[in-house]
Amino acid sequence: MQQRKVLIVGGGSAGWMTAAYLNGALNKQGTEQNVQIELLESPDIPRISVGEATIPSMRHLLAVVGVDEREFMQATDATFKQSIKYCNWVHNDNSFYHHPFTSMRVQPIDRAGSDWLKSDRSIPFMETCSAQPIICEMGLAPLMLGKWDMGSRLNYAYHMNAQKFADYLRDFSVARGVVHTLANLADVEMQGSDKIVAVNTDQQQRITADLFVDCTGFKAKLIEEKLNVGFEDCSQWLLCDRAVTMHLPYDQFYPGMVRPYTTATALSAGWIWDIPMQNQRSVGYVHSSQFISKEQAEQEMRAYQGAGTEHLQARFVDFKVGRRQGNWRGNCVAIGLSGGFIEPLESTGLYLSDLGAVLLAEHFPFDDQDMEVLAGRYNRLMANRFYEILDFINMHYCMTKRTDTAFWREVQKPERITERLKAKLAFWRIKPPSAHDFQDQWYPGMATSATEIQPLPSADSRAAVDTGGLWNHESYECILYGMGFLEDECRQRYGPDLPPTGVHPAIIQRLQMARQKLPPHAIWLNRVLGMPEYPTASKPRGWV
Repeated sequence: MQQRKVLIVGGGSAGWMTAAYLNGALNKQGTEQNVQIELLESPDIPRISVGEATIPSMRHLLAVVGVDEREFMQATDATFKQSIKYCNWVHNDNSFYHHPFTSMRVQPIDRAGSDWLKSDRSIPFMETCSAQPIICEMGLAPLMLGKWDMGSRLNYAYHMNAQKFADYLRDFSVARGVVHTLANLADVEMQGSDKIVAVNTDQQQRITADLFVDCTGFKAKLIEEKLNVGFEDCSQWLLCDRAVTMHLPYDQFYPGMVRPYTTATALSAGWIWDIPMQNQRSVGYVHSSQFISKEQAEQEMRAYQGAGTEHLQARFVDFKVGRRQGNWRGNCVAIGLSGGFIEPLESTGLYLSDLGAVLLAEHFPFDDQDMEVLAGRYNRLMANRFYEILDFINMHYCMTKRTDTAFWREVQKPERITERLKAKLAFWRIKPPSAHDFQDQWYPGMATSATEIQPLPSADSRAAVDTGGLWNHESYECILYGMGFLEDECRQRYGPDLPPTGVHPAIIQRLQMARQKLPPHAIWLNRVLGMPEYPTASKPRGWV
């Protein structure tokens, strides 16, 4: 069989994650040459460089690529992430809840949700079934300095510098056989309406391939400009369309600790991410341009940190929430921003690139005659996951009880909630979420025709299915009960005299061990990775 060739157009995180994963999965980390992989990167287009938070799936990608965790963390200023802490999402009163990566499922039946609802709810729900929220609040690392002896391991992801991550994967991949071409895309040669034959560069190069991967970001130079694949706008359900970002170097603004979690704090017209790395924090205010001006948004972001940031540069990034109407058309696959975008409230920015690369390796077309069938299945899986993320992010907004600004009053309106999510929430008012809820997405009260629910804007007219593949029922319960779902109903149903909320003895034991065995996050980073020690400045004004 003739060797297949893939040309990835565009570098950045999406391009280099795709190149590295395909090389790891299809070429056994470069030890075989089953598929030729080339990446065309413009030397003139700046990357969107912000601090990135990931989810645990990133560890699978790194394992397949073949990188050493500590080497990767040193190269990308990475830190550990064990949870997302949501501040001021329910009320503007400094309240918070955690969405951790590790929880305990009681066997044989998990009644954690229903038991908590029937209690006085004096302890946050996730603290009854996970030690990680308190481990996070104590600022502890998820690993010990020595050999692990705490039973089951804590799950974690990373915070990192996305630009350094791309550079690291570039150097790692090129050393293992990936071809790197630095030049600007000048022209795309087509055969018919859906087959790319070659691309031409401004260096008079003509590059052919069997499969082309579009990683050109929002410009979508191949999938949109040449193949005319449309874009489905989802801004009706997620109103934020802009972010203003800033880096806070530790030599001036070290807060005295490195939080082992991502913080998402609700502000007047959106929310601000706070991502700690080894040398700085990245903050970014994701907001709706309909409800706040650029000047006001920048002021709110700077006020979140407090005084002294006037000399730091702020940068605005506009984005559109939605998805490509088919990530794979002909012999072109869109991965990253060219395929779609959802605001990174649950750190799914890099995840969608990760998933796109993983599914492409799994559905790789070794024969042209299989291309159409594989593309159809790939598009279905990517669409399902996009809508799963859309619903989950949408849920954070529609569950709020805030009425202090026009933005928060708007996001609660029925027309701002997806029909799929409305059906889920209605069903979960009757019974707590459970694993089987994600096997079939038809619930009582929903339309009987798929096309009346939410058709996929492509040849596949079936309704999207939330498989629970990214967030299971435990994660849904975490957000629902963290945001006061059924609070009033429980008060009416069970009355005021409820038993105290219980915590499983295993959680208490886990916390006792954590206090004794887990080092502070900054100490682990300092001793294992060589993170410098910084003088403590002041706690950010917006920290809860």
